[in-house]
Amino acid sequence: MGKGDKKSKRGKIALGTYGNSRKKKTIKARLKRSASKKKVAAGTKEKTKRTSKKA
Repeated sequence: MGKGDKKSKRGKIALGTYGNSRKKKTIKARLKRSASKKKVAAGTKEKTKRTSKKA
């Protein structure tokens, strides 16, 4: 069960394919969620920076 195994998650990543152990929809959804969290976090940091400059 390594990079050469077509049935394992690590093997799918190495080959760049998708399947039962590495579903494309779930990966896309996870990336979308993490990107939106980063945007929200970046937005709150900018707001705090702006308020600190005014004070």
